[in-house]
Amino acid sequence: MNRMFADHTGDPMIIAALHLPDLSTASDTSMAFLEDYVLANTEVFTTAGISRIMLQDQTRRRGAATPQTVAITSALGRVMKRQFPDLTLGIIVQAHDAVAPLAIAHASGADFVRLKVFVGAAMTMEGSREALAVEARTYRHQIRRDDIAILADVFDRTSVPLIDVPPEEAAVAAVKLGADALVLTGSSFADSLDRIAKAKRAGVKRPILLGGSVTADNVAEALATADGAIVSTSLMRKDAAPGDLLLWDADKSRAFMDRALAALPA
Repeated sequence: MNRMFADHTGDPMIIAALHLPDLSTASDTSMAFLEDYVLANTEVFTTAGISRIMLQDQTRRRGAATPQTVAITSALGRVMKRQFPDLTLGIIVQAHDAVAPLAIAHASGADFVRLKVFVGAAMTMEGSREALAVEARTYRHQIRRDDIAILADVFDRTSVPLIDVPPEEAAVAAVKLGADALVLTGSSFADSLDRIAKAKRAGVKRPILLGGSVTADNVAEALATADGAIVSTSLMRKDAAPGDLLLWDADKSRAFMDRALAALPA
């Protein structure tokens, strides 16, 4: 198992997703603003005790990630790691691309990547997508960066699987194909917990994170079944407007982590 997911005793495996603007419609956004943006919001998360942050490119793209996405995300990740050296940084890109996230992680010093369609095939609102597992694992080995962990979604709720395989069987396959940890997200919070429980009963030993709908009110319940959670929307400022520098709320983030820490076994 990759070192990032090997041991998190006493530390709830919470990953905050820090979303970038969609650069396909905000291409005039300056690098200076983007640097200030990622640093200001990273400060909110780290001050609250969230030490794992996933930098999420949201540039709409039918094919592979653009050179602009790779360059900008790499540069921003590097800035984050320089300013916050103890940060565990992850990379995810909107494009269906096995190579770009790993290349960005390699250049920026990030610790993990998240791949949304890792096994099987799925129909999304942007069209059909096929498994990235083999290409991602091969490329990671080619660049000699097997230390970059792969966090793999299994039948994400924003897509419809094109193969008739139960989620728990797909989860087992994802581990066999090289996933260091999994993300399971059902159609509801209860469905997510059910999928995680079934995957563990099916023999999955790698960490499983709940990928959505986690709040301060239900994080204790989430961590009773899942090994961790990805959070973002529930921590955002209610009064945030498009173009604001600061989108995430410091008080909400601290309250969330207080609940997450309280949920750990004594």
